[in-house]
Amino acid sequence: MKLTAKEMLDKFSVGVSHPYEVRRLSMMIFDGVNETLKEMSNRERELLENAALLHDIGYFIDSKSHHKHSQKLILDNGLDKFEKREIELISCICRYHRGSLPDKREHVVYCDFNKKERKLVKRLAGILKIADGLDRAHVNLIKKIRINYDQLNNITEFYLTPNNNEYIPDITYGIRKKDLFEIGFKTQVVFKFEA
Repeated sequence: MKLTAKEMLDKFSVGVSHPYEVRRLSMMIFDGVNETLKEMSNRERELLENAALLHDIGYFIDSKSHHKHSQKLILDNGLDKFEKREIELISCICRYHRGSLPDKREHVVYCDFNKKERKLVKRLAGILKIADGLDRAHVNLIKKIRINYDQLNNITEFYLTPNNNEYIPDITYGIRKKDLFEIGFKTQVVFKFEA
């Protein structure tokens, strides 16, 4: 019997606050991007939501290359309510939340996707990668994310509202992890704070 993402998270994870925070941030980014930059489907949102919950389950095996272990656990266990191809997509979204960028010549599973599926992985993994970077400290520093797309300059602006207005959080890891989002959506990302 296949597990749901929550059941798989409970089975393979010790601390569960980070995956839920990354899911919250990912959903805010997805919804903002969906409204301003690129329309995506509710099913694509579900793929991202499940990947956000499962992106770190690979720590169950080992911290080194945990993103690859997350992919393997998802492929080996499957996911309830998802078809085989969707499970492969979710596994790749998890795989690319850190580490090297997708490579259609080298990476198993990803290389079997068609062009549209590869683009979807880049976009959703790009969102997940930024959300994960923004919660690097695992202490819920960001209250709200608002997305604005400057079409004239092709810039996607991430307006971040900190949980504590007296403290500007360190978003270095979010900035470092914007590369895949920029590739997937063919845009430049800029982070800004707002009260």
